[in-house]
Amino acid sequence: MNIIDLVKERVLVLDGAMGTMIQRYGLTEKDFRGQRFAGSSKEMKGNNDMLNITRPDVIEDIMRKYLIAGADIITTNTFSSQRISQDDYGLGDASREMAFEGARIARRVADEFSKEEKPRFVAGSVGPTNKTCSMSPDVSNPAKRDLDYDQLFDAYSEQMEGLVTGGVDIILIETVFDTLNAKAALDAAFTTMKALGRELPVMVSVTISDLAGRTLSGQTLDAFMASIASYPIFSIGLNCSFGARQMKPFIAELARKAPWYTSAHPNAGLPNSMGQYDETADSMAPQIAEFIDEQLVNIVGGCCGTTDEFIARYAELVKGKTPRKPQPKPVTMRLSGLDLLDVTPELGFVNVGERCNVAGSRKFLRLIKEKNYSEAIGIARRQVADGAQVIDINMDDGLLDAEQEMTTFLNLIAAEPDVTKVPVMIDSSNWNVIKAGLKCVQGKCIVNSISLKEGEEVFKSHAKDVLRYGAAVVVMCFDEQGQATSFERRTEIAQRAYNILTQEVGMNPLDIIIDPNVLAIATGMEEHDSYAADFIRATEWIRENLPGAHVSGGVSNLSFSFRGNNYIREAMHAVFLYHAISKGMDFGIVNPATKVLYSDIPSDQLEIIEDVILNRKANASERLIALAEQIKAEAESQKAEGNDKNIEKQEKWRNEPLERRLEYALVKGIGDYLEEDLAEALQNYPKAVNIIEGPLMDGMNTVGELFGNGKMFLPQVVKTARTMKQAVSILQPYIEAQKTEGSAKAGKVIIATVKGDVHDIGKNIVGVIMACNNYEVIDMGVMVPAEQIVKKAIQEKADIIGLSGLITPSLEEMVNVAREMEKAGLKLPIMIGGATTSEMHVALKIAPVYSGPVVWMKDASQNPIVSSQLLNDKDKELLEANLNNKYSQLRSEYSESQKPLASIEDARNNKLRLF
Repeated sequence: MNIIDLVKERVLVLDGAMGTMIQRYGLTEKDFRGQRFAGSSKEMKGNNDMLNITRPDVIEDIMRKYLIAGADIITTNTFSSQRISQDDYGLGDASREMAFEGARIARRVADEFSKEEKPRFVAGSVGPTNKTCSMSPDVSNPAKRDLDYDQLFDAYSEQMEGLVTGGVDIILIETVFDTLNAKAALDAAFTTMKALGRELPVMVSVTISDLAGRTLSGQTLDAFMASIASYPIFSIGLNCSFGARQMKPFIAELARKAPWYTSAHPNAGLPNSMGQYDETADSMAPQIAEFIDEQLVNIVGGCCGTTDEFIARYAELVKGKTPRKPQPKPVTMRLSGLDLLDVTPELGFVNVGERCNVAGSRKFLRLIKEKNYSEAIGIARRQVADGAQVIDINMDDGLLDAEQEMTTFLNLIAAEPDVTKVPVMIDSSNWNVIKAGLKCVQGKCIVNSISLKEGEEVFKSHAKDVLRYGAAVVVMCFDEQGQATSFERRTEIAQRAYNILTQEVGMNPLDIIIDPNVLAIATGMEEHDSYAADFIRATEWIRENLPGAHVSGGVSNLSFSFRGNNYIREAMHAVFLYHAISKGMDFGIVNPATKVLYSDIPSDQLEIIEDVILNRKANASERLIALAEQIKAEAESQKAEGNDKNIEKQEKWRNEPLERRLEYALVKGIGDYLEEDLAEALQNYPKAVNIIEGPLMDGMNTVGELFGNGKMFLPQVVKTARTMKQAVSILQPYIEAQKTEGSAKAGKVIIATVKGDVHDIGKNIVGVIMACNNYEVIDMGVMVPAEQIVKKAIQEKADIIGLSGLITPSLEEMVNVAREMEKAGLKLPIMIGGATTSEMHVALKIAPVYSGPVVWMKDASQNPIVSSQLLNDKDKELLEANLNNKYSQLRSEYSESQKPLASIEDARNNKLRLF
């Protein structure tokens, strides 16, 4: 039976540490050198891989001990059998031989023990090397690298060839600390196997460097999984760094999310002050039993400090136990920088920042030409701060070495977590520049772009490169005949490209972004009048007829005719996006700092602009040109007369009543007048907290309505959040001063934004309000793992736990927190806040796994903003009816869960409560 079939039937046992076992043999420098390397000028002791050549008897004996202990899989002694690592010993030319001999030794011993009822397998061990593609070795030069992707790929390919021809059954890429290194290893593995005509399962095992769950190169596990999702791997797992106890929450996370089999081979605990491991086989066995009994793993073994005694215990533990079933494959596009970007329907629209483009930003071009990378990085940083969810990077200029500049800039921003937390879009018309960029990025990025302009063979070649480097791709609606401008040509090319990518290349349709070409309108040429309307029609057709595909466009192209008139350009973009997004456009290259909202545009202007965008009237372009001239003339007149009238117009909103001014400030993200307006509000409201609960929350609710209706986008919401945070900060001293001293605390509440989410505005507001109501609030911040929340709740003897999260994966993480609370025996109320349209869904998912009460934050209008106000009776009745309906809809969804879904009666009996 092969391993692909066997892993479905039972939990398999991997062997333990090789280095720990070798140390038991007391080998000398002479043993390591043997006769072959006796004359080497470098010290060889510790180079374990060379023992495959000089002391194969020791390696064979170790493998035999692991097989006697009951291991189903033994790993080759080839962790460092590639020339990058072996060059340190002057043995680079012997690295392929080490890999080959290591595989042959393991194959021979495994075959000796293999029986029909218990087959034994050989996993070719591939380590991360002692160098990294994603990080600089020089703190003064963050763009520097010890090696590049091509060097690492070549070294890994040589090792893979030795392992495969030596007879391994599996490739095990382990102890991954840099995802870019892992991608090079995966690339080498699949490229080598294809060349050799072999198909072997590929296991990937990552090591995390801290309790926040990030790799050494900074990625979360979610981001890591997204980065390697394009490769057809067999399993994903964790090894090294931690013992079983510390590893468990992270292997549980993989078990909940991974669409592959999972493996775990932890160390024998954490190293002590002497670098030794204190856990024994007896102390580790119960911890590993939890992995097995809770169906977290399909393959279990040991890393540093473990021996055949450990593996013997594990082999007994797996007998008769049910293996984990892989999760379904994601149904949404998943991109990554250091963090995951899950393109869910709730996200609505992905803003791709456009300012790091030498073709579109004169300032960025000047900075790159001047080698002023610090300021250039600042542009990228500001775009992310303004709400860009992806950063487009383009270096195509005749006076630049685009390939070198792309490499340099991507290497530089790799050291900037505020930038590289989001995915990048590598943008170039030169395919060599795109490939150079792909070799620098550890996350799952987007290639912009490929097209059929040069024919199908070039198109397929480029698409295969995209797959090879683990990226998503933008497909332009070009073909051999040229650029598509009509609805018919756009849809024809989109269909053809989609079919080639999904049926011939094998690309996941979720990784395809179609760009139907945003072209300039109102140019004075009648044939251009339908460009925008046809784009919107094509968008709807693509979303309905090409399952999984996304739609994007360079929005600024639309208003090219109105260069110099920023208001008209931004108004056109706002109107275009409003209509295109409603039909399914979910990506766009835009300026995240744009100021004009759809709701800002006066009705008379809106009618004219919509006539142009939707091509509703024959003279629409002429009317828009006239409007643009009118606005330009007014601006010039005001400039000629001085700034007084312009200031008067700009500040007209300052004459509105106080509440309207505060609302306007929040919607527009204007913090300039908050000190003044809040000082006035403090005179009008009995308590500072009433200002938050009143006009400020009214403003946030307005933002929620605009966002929900597609009239406001994430960058504007980010500005709103900053302004709200500023307002709360101004009011905080007054809130503190108005607290009643000496009064008994109402209770102790722990609040946190759950792991995987960095959004905290709702959490922060709730924390302030609860503190004002005499609760002791312990704010744990953002990205907080479930086990840390539970630990803090126990330490602090909390009365209630508040969980916040905006993005969809964080809602699943809330369920995980509830599950961990149940395991810990906590029955505290859980308060849920964040994306309120999903909160009742989350409460229903929590109910089967948690026996304590669930409280969720709601506002009466169902906006995605946390409200501090208790629902009135009418709202409760409406929400109760909604809960009944929702329960009926979701009953079947959870019918296969291990525990029955909580009934609606549970909700009426306060198991689920409304707040």
